[in-house]
Amino acid sequence: MNAIEIRGLKKSFRGLYALDGLDMTVPVGAIYGFIGENGSGKSTTEKLICGHLVPSGGRIRLFGKSYRDAGVRARVGALIENTGCFPNSSIGQNLMMQCINLNLEDPDAEIDRVLKIVRMEEHKNLKFKKCSLGMKQRIGIAMALLGDPALLILDEPINGLDADGMRLMREILVDITKNYGCTVLISSHILGELEKIATHYGIIRQGKMIQELTAEEMEGRCRSFTAVKSPDLQRIFSALRRKYPDVRAEEGAVRVYDVDDTEGIVDYLMQNGLSVSEIVQNRIGLEEYYIELMRGKEGI
Repeated sequence: MNAIEIRGLKKSFRGLYALDGLDMTVPVGAIYGFIGENGSGKSTTEKLICGHLVPSGGRIRLFGKSYRDAGVRARVGALIENTGCFPNSSIGQNLMMQCINLNLEDPDAEIDRVLKIVRMEEHKNLKFKKCSLGMKQRIGIAMALLGDPALLILDEPINGLDADGMRLMREILVDITKNYGCTVLISSHILGELEKIATHYGIIRQGKMIQELTAEEMEGRCRSFTAVKSPDLQRIFSALRRKYPDVRAEEGAVRVYDVDDTEGIVDYLMQNGLSVSEIVQNRIGLEEYYIELMRGKEGI
């Protein structure tokens, strides 16, 4: 069973389609990285799944049932745009108000549970307005986790965070899926961070899904390369192109793709009177893969 199954989803605003036949499949237990340019339809998709918008066409199913099913709706938590907290109320008071809205039994225990998940047990009495951005994002996740949802939808939860905040957010999201059995749909423009936790990816463009793949499939499509740095990159580039089939000048280095022989490359350049200041082996990451896919160069 899939946590989310979307087929042919459409949404128009004043005759213009924000989504135009979107398909999406999110397996149960996944951390699904939802990637796309601004205006590509990510937030619209998330709002449709949450029932904040009404689709113009297509189908949304959550855990095998219509997203309109009341039982299914109760299994979805979301943080979209902002936390919606009262600034002069404490973290605990804001969470209590949401517990009342959800008619939860034993709200005190539920508040303690979600604060523990987001590592904020000691800040229960702190006013929301005194919280840092990272704390506010974690409070929003705690709010979304009230009622123990099976599906968590997060819109850009790591944007604007410092390195420590992003590390903590990664730990929390992995913990949610591994130890609490929650499926996570997360959109983000910080692809380097998303790559560290996502198990699946969906890449959207102009309201259509252009590619869905697992982290393993993405890794398999990201080609390896050897990067060569030298004071004379132009001559290095010209020399390597004579010997190897796929050589490119990128990011202040010359890359030789699909060749796992640094010693052979250095020997060849030295034979041609060229010196190397640095040579490393690497693979293209999610961000570079995404950029090349947008340019129509899948499989760089």
